[in-house]
Amino acid sequence: MSTHTVGAMGTHIMGATITLTAGATITLTAGTNAPTHTIMTTTDDAFLTALRLSDSFLPVGAYTASYGVEQFVNEGRVETPAELGELIEGYLRRIVGPADTVALAAAHRATVAGDVDGVLAADERLHAATLPAECRESATKAGTKLLELFRETDGDLFGEPDSNAGSVAAAFAAAVSNGETPGSYPVALGVVTARAGLDRRTACLVGAYSFVTELLGAAQRLGRFGHTAVQTILADLLPVAREVCDAHVDADLDRLASFAPLVETMSMRHERADRRLFMS
Repeated sequence: MSTHTVGAMGTHIMGATITLTAGATITLTAGTNAPTHTIMTTTDDAFLTALRLSDSFLPVGAYTASYGVEQFVNEGRVETPAELGELIEGYLRRIVGPADTVALAAAHRATVAGDVDGVLAADERLHAATLPAECRESATKAGTKLLELFRETDGDLFGEPDSNAGSVAAAFAAAVSNGETPGSYPVALGVVTARAGLDRRTACLVGAYSFVTELLGAAQRLGRFGHTAVQTILADLLPVAREVCDAHVDADLDRLASFAPLVETMSMRHERADRRLFMS
């Protein structure tokens, strides 16, 4: 079985041209032994939401965090674009993929299934796996801001937990607001993207891309790297982001793990640094 994904446009399969509107799904089968072709489209609203969530313009406080990159730069451990790219690739493979992406995907999956407990379990496990206090604080502040923002701007994604319009998103937001769960950003992002109609893989890509640009933006604001160098690093890291998302998008929550001892050590040293531009 082969799958073709298109937007509001035509697609050419086995000599036939088929035109679909955004959001449509169609399955084609030609004969008993012929391959089945499934065509799925992404709605314009979901696509635009993905862009919105990936934009540094999103006011969730991401610009205040470097997740330890500042300490690497200040101690002279990262001085060249190549070194910065290698460092962020390590973040992707050791933290973002096996920890953040697993939690995001689990939260998205649980939201779609109407499983509030599944979302809370993902939040608890990710928070426990994030050792540096500054990183936990940055993640929970950003997650809380994301939920507050979307409740204000996109209230239709939320409903009161005990009403007929109730949703997993509303229940999770209430738990975060009441201090019953940390509200880490990847988990909040998984919930919001599920409610906004993004598929799970796209949601994971949004999370990974946002994290990479957040760290690159931090490095640039430290005054050590120019725009062109940062864009070159970003281009080199996009295939890595896709690879780690594909590797972890379907992982069970019990596979969640993070192993980056040097990053964690540098993040903890940042907590006690005399000179700090970022909160993490």
